[in-house]
Amino acid sequence: MDFLNILTLALGEMISPTTITFVLCAIGLSVHFGFTGLLNFGQAAFAAVGAYGMAIGIITFHLPLLLAVLMGLVASALFALVLGIPTLRLRADYLAIVTIATSEVFRYFMTTIGFASVTGGSNGLSQFGKEFWAMNPIPEGDYNLGFVSYRSDQLYVLAVGWGTIILGALVLRLLMRSPWGRVLKGIREDEDAVRSLGKNVFAYKLQALMVGGMFASIGGMIFVLNLSNVQPQTWTTNFTFTIWSVLLLGGAATILGPIAGGMIFLGLISLTQGIMGGLVEMGWLPFLTQPDVAQIRFILIGLSLMLLVIFRPQGLFGNKKELQFNG
Repeated sequence: MDFLNILTLALGEMISPTTITFVLCAIGLSVHFGFTGLLNFGQAAFAAVGAYGMAIGIITFHLPLLLAVLMGLVASALFALVLGIPTLRLRADYLAIVTIATSEVFRYFMTTIGFASVTGGSNGLSQFGKEFWAMNPIPEGDYNLGFVSYRSDQLYVLAVGWGTIILGALVLRLLMRSPWGRVLKGIREDEDAVRSLGKNVFAYKLQALMVGGMFASIGGMIFVLNLSNVQPQTWTTNFTFTIWSVLLLGGAATILGPIAGGMIFLGLISLTQGIMGGLVEMGWLPFLTQPDVAQIRFILIGLSLMLLVIFRPQGLFGNKKELQFNG
């Protein structure tokens, strides 16, 4: 078993575009759940709306990349309005049911034949990333980061993605330290008390849904730009559950939590895949086959997350006192 190669792959996965996507989506979910107390199980839909909005803007409306990104963000905000106006007065468990159902409805809507000329149907959309790649300022060649080597295009995506995460984390820090952010935390703890102070709780919840959804939309855009392809099959409930795993592992109501949680979670998936796959090849796990490894690793990580939620509900970097309500 090549432990060095397994470790290298895991370290590479910790900063990969996939990790960037889930980190941005988890930051948005932290706004929803961690700071406001909204039990949103439809975060995959916000990522999909942003991705499709940008892709349709480029392919159908022939917009430049920056305007297409803006179109994706506007689409995400409108989606939050349509979703939030009839649902944000629901109790937490009902809100969870409605949001996960809405996410599935949107995904199936993207596969319908009637709108295939715009959405691409079940085949999705592709070939919309030419301008993005043309903006790459990094000269062609291979670049060694010490533990892994990247081509210039791969390094470009990582630079854009992690730069976006840093900028988003700074913006969120400012927002949460503002009076607006303090009202959100008050709503999470006791919305009746906030309402008694004359605050429009519904309006603040709607604003939080929009802001958190925009973070997820940006994550979805980076994900599909890296692949130059967007398909409905990407945005399943597994996508949302992975975002929740990232958030709970790192800690909700924090800014560092989703970032560290995403890196640790995706790194552990790669690490367990490599180690268990190696043990199967060596014959040390004769009762397993290689296809079984992919399932077993999620079972092991799932059990670990269950124990974490039971014994440390605030996550690795969360504050237990602040999250006493959510825990």
